[in-house]
Amino acid sequence: MAAARYRVHGDNQAMISKPAEKRPQPESLTDLFVSFTLLALQGFGGVLAVVQRELVEKKRWMTRDEFIEDWAVAQIMPGPNVVNLSLMVGGRYFGLKGALVALAGMLTVPLVIVLMLALLYANFSDHPNVAGALRGMGVVAAGLIAATGFKLAGALSKNILGWRICLALIVPVFVAIALLRLPLAWVLLVLGGIGCVVAFKRLKP
Repeated sequence: MAAARYRVHGDNQAMISKPAEKRPQPESLTDLFVSFTLLALQGFGGVLAVVQRELVEKKRWMTRDEFIEDWAVAQIMPGPNVVNLSLMVGGRYFGLKGALVALAGMLTVPLVIVLMLALLYANFSDHPNVAGALRGMGVVAAGLIAATGFKLAGALSKNILGWRICLALIVPVFVAIALLRLPLAWVLLVLGGIGCVVAFKRLKP
């Protein structure tokens, strides 16, 4: 609706409510497809850092808090995290069609490129320079993921759990996954379950 005008009878002061600022969003299914295609093509060594920068900082289709919440859901769902996220974003704006279009944008062109690279890799995989290049890309991918994690950590200040509980969960998760190498499913079930229970209790009026 257009901005509504209200008058306070006590002191005859007028208050005018401003219309809500229109939020950036995909203009069409084509825009959604092209955006996720370009996003996927930038994701050498890992798409997480690129997804966060493109969707939150550049296009502003999501806030930082929304990205963290949706990424958490994408993490616990079966399948690749970024594919799950693309389905969620596409579905949010265009329903089932949007989910399928975003998925197609995320997978189509990269799939063709990967198939072509797979043919080349089969012929040159034994070459020492190729093996060294792959190790170097692995280091860069780890750095990208770590940098994104630090960038998003600031949103924990607004988390319902608070900093102390968040850290109390982050540390054992790191130990369980990185050091003890426990199965991810069990870590999510136990520590994720604890986080859900505590959050539910804090949200309960």
